[in-house]
Amino acid sequence: MLKTSDLKLKEVINTIDGKRLGGITDIEIDVESGKLVAIVVPGNGKFLGLFGRNEDVVIPWEKISKIGFDVILVEATAFADLKQLDK
Repeated sequence: MLKTSDLKLKEVINTIDGKRLGGITDIEIDVESGKLVAIVVPGNGKFLGLFGRNEDVVIPWEKISKIGFDVILVEATAFADLKQLDK
């Protein structure tokens, strides 16, 4: 069994381009079905991290290809596949 606290310790990596998307900052759950719908990772940092960062990115559960021991692999053909989350 996998706990949500275990998920938050894993790093998310896009298998298409090898880009590290960061750690999970939040999850989305469908309250009616109780199923995990998406994970949320932090947006990219702006200029040298001095001006904050972009909005968080929501990764739908369908885009997750593998949950490993210390990483979560996602298949996003383009970053546009992932929607931005309003703060």
